[in-house]
Amino acid sequence: MLIKDRFIQEVDKARSRGWIMEPAAKGLLREAGMDCPDFVWARDLDDALEFARHRGFPLVAKVVSPVAMHKSDVGGVITGINSIQELKDAYSTLSRIDGFSGVLVEEVLQGIELILGAKIDFQFGPVIILGMGGVAVEIYNDTTIRMAPLRESDVNSMIQDLRGRPLLEGYRGKQPVNIDALGKAVVRFSRFVIDIQGYMESIDINPLICNSKRCVVADARIILKKE
Repeated sequence: MLIKDRFIQEVDKARSRGWIMEPAAKGLLREAGMDCPDFVWARDLDDALEFARHRGFPLVAKVVSPVAMHKSDVGGVITGINSIQELKDAYSTLSRIDGFSGVLVEEVLQGIELILGAKIDFQFGPVIILGMGGVAVEIYNDTTIRMAPLRESDVNSMIQDLRGRPLLEGYRGKQPVNIDALGKAVVRFSRFVIDIQGYMESIDINPLICNSKRCVVADARIILKKE
């Protein structure tokens, strides 16, 4: 099935709320060729426990709720889960959030946090945003924008524009991120945006976590075009 057809299926499911929730958004991005964490959408505690026994710890747990677009605002993200009991406690806590529809349980990722997004500009059409992420993203506002679709040479140009570029290249002896993986991730993302541009308003991948081996979609949200 073509990615556009799969996306339209998810649009039909999500139209009433206006956005595609994280598990489905990650599933679509994975089908588009992007690297996503090993995760499970646990609709009951047994699903979460089975995943933990297979995957191991540490893990992170996030609420899945159609009324919790911004999970952190409602205490919907629990990190540093290192045991079965901690996972049970996390599931119990998240299950009390309004609109609870399960828990996304996934592997813990380490690396540099970036933001990767897209929006439909009224003049230029689909544009791609790449920037440094993490807790200071709103303070430094270190982002760069290009029109889609992108080639890897365009991504290299975007990276050069970032003030935080030294962090990606291995600042003060730290390992550099895998620039090749980052380039492929952004190019594949831009192709995905081109394919579904008629149905979307914006996409936020925040963060995209990059290290010396991978660039992984750690969180994703797709806002649908208003009818």
